[in-house]
Amino acid sequence: MPDGPNIARVAALIGDPARAELLTALLADRALTATELAHVAGVTRQTISGHLARLLDAGLVAVEAQGRHRYFRLAGRDIAQLLESLMGVAFRTGATRLRPGPREPALRKARVCYDHLAGELGVFAYDSLLARGVFAAGGEGLYLTNAGARWFSEFGIDPAAVAAGRRAFCRPCLDWGERRHHLGGGLGAALLERVLAQQWADRADRGSRIVAFTPRGEASFRAGLAA
Repeated sequence: MPDGPNIARVAALIGDPARAELLTALLADRALTATELAHVAGVTRQTISGHLARLLDAGLVAVEAQGRHRYFRLAGRDIAQLLESLMGVAFRTGATRLRPGPREPALRKARVCYDHLAGELGVFAYDSLLARGVFAAGGEGLYLTNAGARWFSEFGIDPAAVAAGRRAFCRPCLDWGERRHHLGGGLGAALLERVLAQQWADRADRGSRIVAFTPRGEASFRAGLAA
């Protein structure tokens, strides 16, 4: 008898085209209504309700009610990591869309990977921080150096406050577009929050994962991270 959990059910749920589209939309770490998800997936409101019921039952999505509305989001960061990994495999094996959308270049330049910065600029940030000696490799992955703690403090991020959270402190996350790493974990999320607080970039479109940098914002971001 095979060992370990049975992955077939989860794989089948994710493998449906409509469910794959709605799960990908929820990677933006913003809760969406069933109507919004139906539009993304290209199906009717009744059909999306059936898909969401199956995903809720499997624990892949969670729901929160506010008044008359119900908002759906991914059930956890591990689900987001699974979806990003699948995107990486799909990209590497050539399973790309026949007609890339008009937002594809912007998505590959800078986007959210659940709650941290990904894309070309996310990879640039990770490489720059490594070159600065902000991180060093340890037995269990990355760890923050003393110089790194000072750099984050000067950048406006309190590493001690981030470390107190109930999540991974810092970790490399493989970027599906660049095929290199960007910064995940609590520090990665804090870095994105700081970028948005500085108004270097914006996430004005509720249903999109794109992080839109202004020209001046991108210049400031690159200057602040350059080794």
